[in-house]
Amino acid sequence: MTQPPKQRTPEQAARSEELSRQVLLGTAPGLRTGRRILRRLPSNPRCKLCASPFGGAAGRVMRLVGKGPWPGNPKYCSACFRQMVEHGAGAEVECSLLFADVRDSTPLAERIGPTAFRALMDRFFKLATTVVFDHDGIVDKFVGDEVIGIFTPGLTHDRHAEQAIAAGQALLAATGNGSADPWVPIGAGVNTGVAFIGTVGEGDQVELTALGDPVNVAARLATAAGRGELLVSAAAASSAHQEANDLERRSLDLKGKSESVEVLVLHASVYDGRPTARR
Repeated sequence: MTQPPKQRTPEQAARSEELSRQVLLGTAPGLRTGRRILRRLPSNPRCKLCASPFGGAAGRVMRLVGKGPWPGNPKYCSACFRQMVEHGAGAEVECSLLFADVRDSTPLAERIGPTAFRALMDRFFKLATTVVFDHDGIVDKFVGDEVIGIFTPGLTHDRHAEQAIAAGQALLAATGNGSADPWVPIGAGVNTGVAFIGTVGEGDQVELTALGDPVNVAARLATAAGRGELLVSAAAASSAHQEANDLERRSLDLKGKSESVEVLVLHASVYDGRPTARR
């Protein structure tokens, strides 16, 4: 079993934070190129940090070079997991968060039964993972009927808000929420701000996640969204240079926030299952 990180000196902690910042901002040598190459190898599931494939022939090759699923936490490859544990990585950076969850999941589960509901959620989570990766994001976690995506400057070529919004719209489209009869009804929210992105936990329970007020706001936006809606905060819209035009605007009083949050209401866009073009 992997041991928790040893007590670090202030100098070691500073170096770890700087390394984390380089990874998150995309200045770490070879990060973008390596992830882009690995993401194009078949097939899912993948390491949610480096995008190394775990399935198919490519997955078997990755296991030979030490990048197979880590037994204690199969969301990561063994190489990434060891690095996280050893470095206790993390830093505060501006990023964008996408939350998307299934609407009316309780009555839906009651209506179709537990086995069918599990199959539906598996399909949704698999699709959501593909969409987030195709838009250069990291799948943070699945919580109940919700998926969380993190979009950092480094992985998105400084287009984190734009890619988070595009991913949200693509997910709505891919789940049929651009029509009157989606195969799974979802709502989503996107917010941008400075959050801590890094590891939490110890030993085999280490997770890469995002923490802070921007994360909480994104979660609240997803909860407030109606079926087929993507609520985009003013901060995210500004960062993405999103034109308001004739888009619906709302002022929301979110739980735990002292001031109203201004949002734009977006809907599904075309998603053909291919990675987005890069500038």
